[in-house]
Amino acid sequence: MYINQRKEQFSVAYVRAIAALAGYSFYKPEIDDDSVDLGIVGRDGTGPLSSPRLELQLKCTSRDILGSNSLKYPITIKNYKDLIKNAFVPRILIIVVVPDELSEWIQQSEEELCLRYCAYWISLRGMPETKNTNKVTIEIPRSNLFTVEALQDIIERISFRGLL
Repeated sequence: MYINQRKEQFSVAYVRAIAALAGYSFYKPEIDDDSVDLGIVGRDGTGPLSSPRLELQLKCTSRDILGSNSLKYPITIKNYKDLIKNAFVPRILIIVVVPDELSEWIQQSEEELCLRYCAYWISLRGMPETKNTNKVTIEIPRSNLFTVEALQDIIERISFRGLL
């Protein structure tokens, strides 16, 4: 498998682990023509909307993209345009950051399985159109860690029909 395919599979496994621990199910669209790699479905929220859904565009990188307060990652114009839309099911971009060395992505022992390093998320909904023709660099605050708690908060907001 090529390295980019491994990164794609690793990012899916990472997000599925977070969703599973949060108690949510997930689905994978048959075709990724809408910049949606994975979807997450909440069982119930406390809001009026039942079975809240969230769709994800996943990226995985080993590049040094971390600044002191944020990370910057270039995405294609197509992905950008798909993610800024006011879609019925809210969408977020998730960037999974991994070590340069493939052998360091996972640390495993009898006590633990550690997926390295971490993931960050951002909603681009409502961002302005761009005149760029190739890529747009997205800046994500480092405080936007994609964790079990963050995912639960996002799903809860969606259950109240909140915007991301």
